[in-house]
Amino acid sequence: MNTQSLTHRPTLHPLSSLWFVVVAILWLSLFAPPTSAAGHETTLQYFPSGPIYEYRWKLLELALSHTRATDGPVHLVPYADEITQNRGMELLQSGRINVIALGTNAERESLMLPIKIDILRGIVGFRLLVIRAIDQPRIARMDEQALRKQLTFGLNSQWADLPIMQASGFTVVTSTNYENLFGMLAGGRFDAFPRGLNEAARELDERKSRYPQLVVEQSKALFFPYPVYFWVNKEDAALARRIERGLNLSLADGSFRKLFETYHSNEIAALAKEHRQVIRLANPVLPPKTPESDTSWWWK
Repeated sequence: MNTQSLTHRPTLHPLSSLWFVVVAILWLSLFAPPTSAAGHETTLQYFPSGPIYEYRWKLLELALSHTRATDGPVHLVPYADEITQNRGMELLQSGRINVIALGTNAERESLMLPIKIDILRGIVGFRLLVIRAIDQPRIARMDEQALRKQLTFGLNSQWADLPIMQASGFTVVTSTNYENLFGMLAGGRFDAFPRGLNEAARELDERKSRYPQLVVEQSKALFFPYPVYFWVNKEDAALARRIERGLNLSLADGSFRKLFETYHSNEIAALAKEHRQVIRLANPVLPPKTPESDTSWWWK
């Protein structure tokens, strides 16, 4: 063994070692993933996505921001594939989607875990009718009985409002494809497509070049109790508690209502000026003890 080489091996100066430590800490602070007292950022996939659902996910973002200090940051990502509601619920149950936002019924409450705060304050249950413009005079002359007997309505076969309309005696044509319903209406396959107060005008505006013959009917509306909840997997009670806590905090500080009114101001203002005949329907698929939706933010 070469004793000489061992005796004279160079060593790092203490200041040089300190320098390497400082550089490593700075690098980690710049490039490490976001953290909080609760740990790394969580990514949640949600369904459904698209322009008419934007408010729902902005509200979830708001609720989760109220719990960031205790539970950490969250990044929301829409589920990328185009899927049906039934498929979305299956993926939630299998853990591939983390949160969905849909209306309730007893079957859904048996399969998934709802956060029972109506995120849309009943507004989706106030249904305007999308029709062909040529039919406006005919529909305006109809009373409630004629509306039930003479009109055929179009709905998605997987939507929770389908059994409500059928139980109320309306004739309904169905499709599994939401987009196809606009073409079916324009082509005369049915007479009216009931859409939520927050949906009808926006949907038509997005499709006015394709379906210029479609309009929102001016004299009638349907209303039925239809709470919309956030839902998570039944095994994810911690996420459910976090969302519920965040929603309650945003209700308490007024930010929930402010967001709701920001997204629905045009519809609320238009409804206040209109004089529609509102036909009230029962909702036979609501689970027992479902509370009445509080519509006071938009309709008294």
